[in-house]
Amino acid sequence: MIDSTSARRWKQVHRLHGLLPLLPIVLFLGFWEFMVQVRGLAPIYLPAPSSIARYLFEMIADGSLAYHLGITFLRIMAGFVMAAVAGVFLGLMMGMSPLLARMVDPWIAALYPLPKISLIPLLIIWLGTGEAYKIVISAVTAFFPIVISTFAGIRQVDRGLIKAAKDLGATRRQIQLKVMLPAATPSIFAGLQLGMGVTIILVVAAEMIGGSGQGGMGYLLIHAGQIMETEKVFAGLLTLAVFGAVITKVQARIDRWIAPWISESH
Repeated sequence: MIDSTSARRWKQVHRLHGLLPLLPIVLFLGFWEFMVQVRGLAPIYLPAPSSIARYLFEMIADGSLAYHLGITFLRIMAGFVMAAVAGVFLGLMMGMSPLLARMVDPWIAALYPLPKISLIPLLIIWLGTGEAYKIVISAVTAFFPIVISTFAGIRQVDRGLIKAAKDLGATRRQIQLKVMLPAATPSIFAGLQLGMGVTIILVVAAEMIGGSGQGGMGYLLIHAGQIMETEKVFAGLLTLAVFGAVITKVQARIDRWIAPWISESH
């Protein structure tokens, strides 16, 4: 009986502990709603959370939110997959070939600090404002963090592990696949996460700048702003925040599934 009571109390404490992060959010939204209602602020400047929620539910009900979010997601993933394949491959080759690293490193050092959003006018001139332009900006944005993190991960592999593998008779290919690649996996995954984060930002920006009538969350935001639907702008921003958080969590779960030894080592 005592054990049963203790177990119930422990579950209640655990449940409350899980809900604790929601408390500041609830308090903030309550304060926001109160201030808007008391001050009588015009919705065009700062709508109440209840009004934003109403617009959000309407957009979910009529399917417009799913439509625009789906378009943005496809653009993000199309560019990100290309960047992930090319970036990981080049980073691995640079890490395993000092000659290639010396040849490519100056280009990466020069192009990586360049603000990728500054490429949008040039890409519009070259590719127009269609899907190719948005996918290319997505790929270019994600490529550099991925290749740099992969290269750094290979370079930081413990040389003692490599020497031990050589002493045990491992071939060069076995060392690369069985020692260097697993050791560099945490850095590779960190680059993939960083690449995904910046890709989301640049794709939405590209949709806002050159996505007139072509859908996407960027188009939704800029169109709502142009017709002064501030509630819809806030609803879109909230959707992007949740979308980014979900993508990050899913990516972390996939990382643990592919390389479970990473989470075990922390």
